[in-house]
Amino acid sequence: MPIRTVFVLLLGFLAPLSKAEDLLTVKITKGVEGAMPIAIVPFGTSVPLSVDIAQVVADDLRRSGRFQPMSPSEMPSQPHTLAEVNFADWKRLGMDNLVVGQVMPSPAGEYQVEFRLADVYSGTQTLGYGIPSSPNQLRLIAHHIADLIYEKLIGVKGAFATRIAYVTVEKGAGGRTYKLEVADADGHNPQTLLSSKQPLLSPVWSPDGSRLAYVSFEGRNSAIYIQDVATGHRQEAASGPGINSAPAWSPDGSRLAMTLSRDGNPEIYVLRLGSGQLQRLTHDPAIDTEAAWSPDGSHLVFTSDRGGGPQIYRISASGGSPTRLTHEGSYNARPSYSPDGQLLAMVHGDGGGYRIGVLDLRRDQLSVLTSTRLDESPSFAPNSSMIIYATAGAGGTELAAASVDGKVQQRLGVLRGEVREPAWGPFMK
Repeated sequence: MPIRTVFVLLLGFLAPLSKAEDLLTVKITKGVEGAMPIAIVPFGTSVPLSVDIAQVVADDLRRSGRFQPMSPSEMPSQPHTLAEVNFADWKRLGMDNLVVGQVMPSPAGEYQVEFRLADVYSGTQTLGYGIPSSPNQLRLIAHHIADLIYEKLIGVKGAFATRIAYVTVEKGAGGRTYKLEVADADGHNPQTLLSSKQPLLSPVWSPDGSRLAYVSFEGRNSAIYIQDVATGHRQEAASGPGINSAPAWSPDGSRLAMTLSRDGNPEIYVLRLGSGQLQRLTHDPAIDTEAAWSPDGSHLVFTSDRGGGPQIYRISASGGSPTRLTHEGSYNARPSYSPDGQLLAMVHGDGGGYRIGVLDLRRDQLSVLTSTRLDESPSFAPNSSMIIYATAGAGGTELAAASVDGKVQQRLGVLRGEVREPAWGPFMK
């Protein structure tokens, strides 16, 4: 079954890279007790800038829940180089770390962004970079700086310079409007890839972050599409009568797992994108769906009710007999692997609601991260430290995020409508 190319222009439902109206806002609801104090001094510059780099860095680190950045109004001074720093002043205020920086114009309207991270108590530099930037890249550069600082001080690669995809739903006089949107991980720069009067579901990023696969009902029946994020060009990967749902990219980007009912029952299939060859993996009268690849590509996990209720099973990428992975709770579904392959996130139900659970595959131990009653669609950050998911909010479905240890909690929402079906993108190349 070869992939068909679909060109859609001016038909009212494909809007490549149009600016989204609502900014996705992030609010920390729980952080790490005793978060690390840090001062991000406003960067020096001789030219007006469209982005406050120091503020973006501070917001990123604060949003992680593991840092407590100092307010600029409380700073004893605002140095731009380490030579200007009086470390005794900062030490008296209990600062552990200090960041100073400058933005200098370079030829052809470009910039050179320099920053230094210093240990206040030793009075020494621990990190420093000079980064070239164009005017429209300043916000991305700020995210990269936050990533470098986070990795240096926490020991885990930062994921601030990444993107998320999600679906918004807004009710109007003409009914519901569904939009597939992409934004920076902090909710800024939202862009609408697709707008439809019919439901949009299950967006998932390609491993290189250039494409999204998703399910659309715009033809009055489910179909799976692959869309280029930058150009809006898209291809139809699966359609026809019955169920076409739950796409999942293989780690090398060459295959797409999906749920199809073309043979009469929902089963897991794998489509080779180059040749269009379709392989059926599961063979059971139960419902098999929601496949996810292991990071090494050797096997997949999926949801099945073959045991009497929804549970998670594992199967070799070449097929064979599945093995059941989950045994706690009456409901375990929507599995998602952590990029490091050590954890499996899922929707876990035990009679008291549906929450986000994490199965430690090394210890075969399940932990429940959330306390709300209706959570769904978990997706790991590319550094395996956070999980974004959809949850019930005051105005309907909204997004939330939690650290894998449950110590950090966030809420993400828009001013109008609902947000659902989140997918955290990979590290940007």
